[in-house]
Amino acid sequence: MSADLVCSAKGCRQAATWALLWNNPELHTPDRRKVWLACDTHRETLGDFLSVRGFLKDTVPSDEIPRDSR
Repeated sequence: MSADLVCSAKGCRQAATWALLWNNPELHTPDRRKVWLACDTHRETLGDFLSVRGFLKDTVPSDEIPRDSR
């Protein structure tokens, strides 16, 4: 895990341990992956937000973010 990766949750400054890979099919090609970073506390809530919209594609440890998603 890189020390410069910070959780994407509003107001959170914790180190990110998870990467939520997502895309909005109305805006992105099917193979495109955007990344939200999450600490252990916010992994579920950020994932739920993306899942409800059908955007969440995968969740991986932050040190396994695919190169093409960075």
